[in-house]
Amino acid sequence: MAETPVLEHTIHVTPKALAKIKEAFAKQGVSGGGLRLGVVGGGCSGLSYLFRYDPKPRPGDQVFEFDGVAIYIDPKSMVYLKGMTLDYKESLMYSGFVFDNPNAQKSCGCGTSFSA
Repeated sequence: MAETPVLEHTIHVTPKALAKIKEAFAKQGVSGGGLRLGVVGGGCSGLSYLFRYDPKPRPGDQVFEFDGVAIYIDPKSMVYLKGMTLDYKESLMYSGFVFDNPNAQKSCGCGTSFSA
């Protein structure tokens, strides 16, 4: 079985987001695997972001590596995520991951769903 190649970065992950991903993986005792980013139907704007741990990439996934953190994105989701930046923001009102997605025409107030 051929290995999935690590591609040039067509998505970006900020250092703050990487630190929070590593922190979350450490708290859960995760070693190996990576973060699956994707897009699924649903949410108040039509599409929702998928954000979860996955033990290994699936066949056809695009695999990105940022400072030791693997990110897996399936080909259908890549259409919607290309050029996206994953960040982590903290304020008095909200703390969490933020998707800065140039492909989103409109997004909901919570930032977890969008339309393209």
